[in-house]
Amino acid sequence: MAASDGKPGILDRLAAGDTLIFDGATGTYLQNNGLEPGASPELMNATHPEVVQGMSKQYFDAGSDIVLTNSFGGNKFMLDRYGAGERLVELNKLAAEHARAVAPEGKFVAGSIGPTGEFIEPLGTATEDELYDNFSAMAKAFEAGGADAVMIETQLAIEEAAIAVRAAKETTGLVVMATMVFDKGPRGYFTMMGVTPEQAVEGLEEAGADVVGTNCGNGIERMVEIATRM
Repeated sequence: MAASDGKPGILDRLAAGDTLIFDGATGTYLQNNGLEPGASPELMNATHPEVVQGMSKQYFDAGSDIVLTNSFGGNKFMLDRYGAGERLVELNKLAAEHARAVAPEGKFVAGSIGPTGEFIEPLGTATEDELYDNFSAMAKAFEAGGADAVMIETQLAIEEAAIAVRAAKETTGLVVMATMVFDKGPRGYFTMMGVTPEQAVEGLEEAGADVVGTNCGNGIERMVEIATRM
């Protein structure tokens, strides 16, 4: 899948055997550059665009091939806690625009989607349709802002992750990637919601993910071990 300019896209690069490097932490960077305790990182896309762009530029300069947008908590449920739920499209589009504005040629931007923190009925009050609409709006905002991909990351529940994958895949033309976080216990690796790496691969690929994997929370050695199983 080539990029819009005809140059090799993310999937082309991976198919060719290339290793693509992501960026580092977003939250701690922003905390060190003006984010107040308890404040919304996503609101900084509007209030401190120079900080967000500076973060992306530093990660690209350090050698990142793919930089994630400042939108990990940019879902409606999280934004509602800051009275900014109605700004979902604006803030996520800005997040993509800021990273794209400083992306060198041949480098990529991935829209970050983290967990909503909600449980789907009957365990919680969120409906599948609400989650789908939320993730669809985020993904379309990333696409409008110039992103190359969506990264549905740090997921714990396969049901929510699969809905996010479907929403992004069905409503945009972006590459869709998804990762889950696994902890090691006496019986092996599981997410906090009891999902194994094997179940994650099966469920995420069935939902339509182009790339699946694991991400932060348990150390690089364990991530490598998990990846060899996925």
